[in-house]
Amino acid sequence: MGRTRTNPAPTAPATAKGRRTHDALIAAGREIIEEHGWAGFTTEAVTQSVGVSYGTFYTYFESKDDLLRKIVQAAAGQMITASLVPDTPDDPYARIVEANRRFLAAKGKAAKVLRMVEHGAYLDDNLRSLLLEVREFYVGRSEEGIRRLQAAGLANPDLDPRLTAIALGGMVEQVAVIIDELREPLDTEKMVDHLSRLWASAIGLRIPDTNAQNPA
Repeated sequence: MGRTRTNPAPTAPATAKGRRTHDALIAAGREIIEEHGWAGFTTEAVTQSVGVSYGTFYTYFESKDDLLRKIVQAAAGQMITASLVPDTPDDPYARIVEANRRFLAAKGKAAKVLRMVEHGAYLDDNLRSLLLEVREFYVGRSEEGIRRLQAAGLANPDLDPRLTAIALGGMVEQVAVIIDELREPLDTEKMVDHLSRLWASAIGLRIPDTNAQNPA
């Protein structure tokens, strides 16, 4: 997809105005995808939305596919930044809870564009690669966390860290779909609590007893 270019290859914007135009094209493309789907996502629609020419578009992007990659990277980057959890090595369960809470909130903000890409990924290898890049960040981070807990004697050492990260991450991803796409009226905090307990139980991490009473 996308028009064949005849002008020089695009370069990174070197001025503040260029960066604003570049970012505006990405934002406009994302908005069009979210509101109108693939049918509405055309170079003409994007350039008209920002009020620039085709020439300006091809100053910054190789093609419509190139713009799509930048849109997905921007959405994924925002989601990743929003879902990062500060290190809390002394309380691994609290870290799991916060990671699940932040992921669900961040995925909700990026859900529309990522869901469109997921639908297209079944037929398009480029889109599939984009999704795998995003997923690999989360799988890799979870895998590393599980390895640390195993090394500390806090998680089941018999589990394969990567396979466990893929399986448990898939569970949380599916819950995000239920909330964001199917719009099931769930209590998000209760769902976060359940997800975190399931995650901890699966790897053998002790779950703090929040109902324990202090001795009189």
